[in-house]
Amino acid sequence: MKIVFLFFVETEERKCGIAIRLDMKKKKVLFISSTGGHLNELQQLSPLFEKYDYHIITEKDDSTKSLKEKYGKRISYLPYGTRQKLFKYIFIYTYLCFKTVFLYFKIRPKYIVTTGTHTAGPMCYFGKIFGSKIIFIETFANRNRRTVTGKLIYPIADLFIVQWEDMLKLYPKAVYGGAIY
Repeated sequence: MKIVFLFFVETEERKCGIAIRLDMKKKKVLFISSTGGHLNELQQLSPLFEKYDYHIITEKDDSTKSLKEKYGKRISYLPYGTRQKLFKYIFIYTYLCFKTVFLYFKIRPKYIVTTGTHTAGPMCYFGKIFGSKIIFIETFANRNRRTVTGKLIYPIADLFIVQWEDMLKLYPKAVYGGAIY
């Protein structure tokens, strides 16, 4: 349901009317990251979760299994993989890409917010193709070099946020947002 409010401002010089359209339905927002520090940074945004029809996606490992108790049906898992075992990683990543397609159509997010890394890459590109807005937050861990995922997502991000002012030199179209901790 959409509601339109009309707001009129009257000054000595002129009268003006401003129409503001408010959408009473919560926007669907997907928060996605890999495990570890990236997920820790993403969870710093948890006060925002309840403002949206949100869903969280992360990798499934021992450290993330307990999140199911906290978020219930609002969390999904992708397979955990590391590039250290390259041959095995190729198969895991291929499966991750297929599962990403399934999850995207299940969730159908209007916005995708991510702190990285490889888990988020396919979702961001897939989302961009189907009209989702991409918000990427470059990790706090890097102060003077671009991450691989940052390099990949920067060209398609609708909003690219860095946590260090120095990073604006590497990502000129980025916005400095400060640390999310």
